[in-house]
This record gives sequence, structure tokens and C-alpha cells, in this order.
Amino acid sequence: QVQLVESGGGLVQAGGSLRLSCAASGRSVSVYDMSWFRQAPGKEREFVAHIPRSGGNTNYADSVKGRFTFSRDNANNMMYLQMNSLKPEDTAVYLCAAGIMSIYRSRVPAEYSFWGQGTQVTVSA
Repeated sequence: QVQLVESGGGLVQAGGSLRLSCAASGRSVSVYDMSWFRQAPGKEREFVAHIPRSGGNTNYADSVKGRFTFSRDNANNMMYLQMNSLKPEDTAVYLCAAGIMSIYRSRVPAEYSFWGQGTQVTVSA
């Protein structure tokens, strides 16, 4: 079992940057596949980025590729999402998630067993 707590959200102007953190406690996150998702009001939860437990390639949603960078620090049980060149359409609650699944299922929210409470990111035009 692992508990996840996100932080670092806030209000930023378009073109700005934010760095989100996800602190894990309980079991080491090194045994889990880890991802960030986001959810805007009235919309379904959307995949943002994924790092497999094997430490293989990080993959990103097309909408954030080239702007967001996902990293994990297994030694300190932390994950980070560096978000640059933010756009108003990036506005959402951002959630970190942990689970174990096939890489082919890594973008499916139902595959994740553990979720944080989320942190709000608001990008003004």
C-alpha cells in the first residue's frame, strides 16, 4: 500500500511554468508504475505522463509532449512534473497515481490502485 500527496499547484499566466510534486509514503514507489493524470470540470480523467516501474522510457500525452517533464526519485519516494509553456487548456486538477499494469494499459485510470487527492492548476489567458 502507498499513500500519495500532491503539491505545487497554483495560478499562473499562459506561458508560465509550475513544478508539481507527489510525495509517497508507505511502500516504495520503485515497485509501481507511476503516472500523472488530470481532470477538468465536467470532463473525464485524462492521462498526462507515465514512467514504468522498470525505469524505461517515459511517455506523454500528445497534448503535453515537449512541454512537460515527468521524473521520479525512488530513493526519496518522490515524483515531479515540470510543466513549461502552460496553456489555458492545461487548467485542471492534477493527480498522481500508482499501480502495476502492462505498458499497454498505462493510460487507463482504472488500472491504478492508488491516487493522491490532487492539486489545482489554473492557467490564465
